[in-house]
Amino acid sequence: MASESATSIHARTCHLCEANCGVLVEVQGRKVMSIRGNPDHVLSRGHICPKATALADLQDDPDRLRRPMKRVGDQWQEIDWDTAFAEIGARMAGIIAEGGQPALYMGNPNAHNYATGTQTGLLRKALGVRTLYSASTLDQIPHQLVQMWMYGHNALFPIPDVDRTQLMLIIGGNPLASNGSVWTVPDVKKRLKAVQQRGGQVVVIDPRRTETAKIADAHHFIRPGTDTALLLALLKALDEAGLVAPGRLAPMLDEGWDAAWQAIRGFEVAPLAAHCGIDEGVIRDLAAKLGSGDPAIVYGRMGVSVTQAGTLNLWLIQLLNIATGNLDREGGVMFSSPVVDLVAGAGPGTYDRFRSRIGNRPEVISEFPSALLPEEISTPGEGQIKALVVISGNPALSAPGAWGEALPQLELMVSIDMYVTATSAHAHYILPPCGPLEKDHYPLLLGPIAIRNYADYSAPTLPMEEGAKADWEIVAELARAILAAKGEAVPNIVPPRVALAAMLARSDYKVTLEELEANPNGVDFGPHVQRLPDRLRTADKRIACAPPLCLEALEDWRAQLEVTPPDQLLLIGRRHVRNNNSWLHNSPRLAKGPDRCTAMIHPDDAAAHGIASGDQVRVTSRVGSVQLAAEVSEDVMPGVISIPHGFGQDKPGTRLSVASKRPGVSLNDLTDPAAMDPISGNAVLNGTPVTLERVEQAVAAE
Repeated sequence: MASESATSIHARTCHLCEANCGVLVEVQGRKVMSIRGNPDHVLSRGHICPKATALADLQDDPDRLRRPMKRVGDQWQEIDWDTAFAEIGARMAGIIAEGGQPALYMGNPNAHNYATGTQTGLLRKALGVRTLYSASTLDQIPHQLVQMWMYGHNALFPIPDVDRTQLMLIIGGNPLASNGSVWTVPDVKKRLKAVQQRGGQVVVIDPRRTETAKIADAHHFIRPGTDTALLLALLKALDEAGLVAPGRLAPMLDEGWDAAWQAIRGFEVAPLAAHCGIDEGVIRDLAAKLGSGDPAIVYGRMGVSVTQAGTLNLWLIQLLNIATGNLDREGGVMFSSPVVDLVAGAGPGTYDRFRSRIGNRPEVISEFPSALLPEEISTPGEGQIKALVVISGNPALSAPGAWGEALPQLELMVSIDMYVTATSAHAHYILPPCGPLEKDHYPLLLGPIAIRNYADYSAPTLPMEEGAKADWEIVAELARAILAAKGEAVPNIVPPRVALAAMLARSDYKVTLEELEANPNGVDFGPHVQRLPDRLRTADKRIACAPPLCLEALEDWRAQLEVTPPDQLLLIGRRHVRNNNSWLHNSPRLAKGPDRCTAMIHPDDAAAHGIASGDQVRVTSRVGSVQLAAEVSEDVMPGVISIPHGFGQDKPGTRLSVASKRPGVSLNDLTDPAAMDPISGNAVLNGTPVTLERVEQAVAAE
């Protein structure tokens, strides 16, 4: 038996964000001694960001729940697992029997947890829900919808081949803070620097001079919410310069290609440039570079999808990559050849099979907009949501809407969460999973969007604490308890390792789970290669270039060019490498340093309102108001205020001792739940009109 004082080093993957960096965890007994980058990991090559070291903080956090909790009045009582499952099952079955509608919300960390994903289908069956709510409708659903329409499957993400490109155009993305975002790309800073070292360029379009913009060759401010104008201007400039050249893609383009260009040619570059605030010459120069024949990438992320025209923007981005011949091209954007192929293993996705009770919004890939959920809970009538299960989500901070008023109205709320958060504080039961180092990991959803084709499997670094359960066990046992209480058949649980082994057995790569476990540094299967037309899942194996709703949206958008934008301040969010949305705020090593929850204001706007850095200011929108410190900076363009996403860790009932010392304010107390992309239902988180006033002058330090 190993000595308690002996140390050991374990290679595993950090699963706290999409980068999936390889780390070396040194442990002594159950104590984590150090976490450092793994130089032998096939994808990350020794790189880690500050979040990786916080795995130890999460594992040992005294605020982390270890046992199921039941709310009795205003107090929390610890109960055993069997009692928790039995009580929840009986209460949920009773609500359903009486006609109450249950709902399921899944937060962002679920995408990083293959094991839980193998069990959520059983829980949906137990709840009897056709749709779910998730973080996808807060950021990325426009991507998936456009991919489903154009390429035949919602999981066909074109991956930026940054390691072989000559031009990386980033619109509304900040990969140095997000570590990619719908793009598993560790060490992105070094990869972007490599583009420059081989004579290429990195160009960033953003209302803020982001961390990525600061290392780019060029950065151009853009008025929030006007990305459509920029994208149209680039397409029109390409056309006018005779640079539309899809090359080998041409036979794969359907009749919609001509229809798309007919619509695009109805616009002119000059008014489009004026609308977005980027000089016409800059746009034409960018178009010339994109159409030069050198490999190039147009990469649009959160900034373009969380707008009123999110779906329209993502369609235009696909057209840009097609028009320049950079789709399915080395150094352009390419489709992966994943070890576990989700495209082959799941349906393509659905749209508008049915509508939401509130707002009459279409179902999108089996989801309804998360911003609607508070109203679905609060509004009486047939179909009113009476019970809610939340898995690893904190929508009270991460989504617009009156969550604080809605959640207490539920007859039953269950949160599967490590903490008492702004959301789980309203639950009747909290079911806490084991610590992060007690779980295994496989990049089931993230491998297919990685910079290279690869696979790695991480066994648990630490044995599970006595009495603890993994997320997947909780989900599976909760589902079984509900089914039993309803008097329905209760299936046996298929452990995730068994499910994963079966998926790998069907893989074209002929790799086994045991082989991956024996190679904790990962296995590299090489760079992406051309996959079209075989990879397309459209019926005719051609790209559907003009989805009808996108064409309609383009015509509707045309009217915006004739409207003079009102003279008002617009709100945008921002991310920081030390946080991941609303979580990781309770890590002491990540929370240290200067206060990051500030209102970033351009000097001209600050002067107009009599504001200096450090002053307390009030920012007010149609739906709410927050007070925080001002940060006067030229890193944000005039007319724009930037407040970081994911703060507000002092909501009633929250129990996060580190985060509560500097809780910040919630951006989504200002965003409007009624504002959504009309096609996808994605929340509009950027471009919210706000007013600004100074509340209190900063006090100089003595």
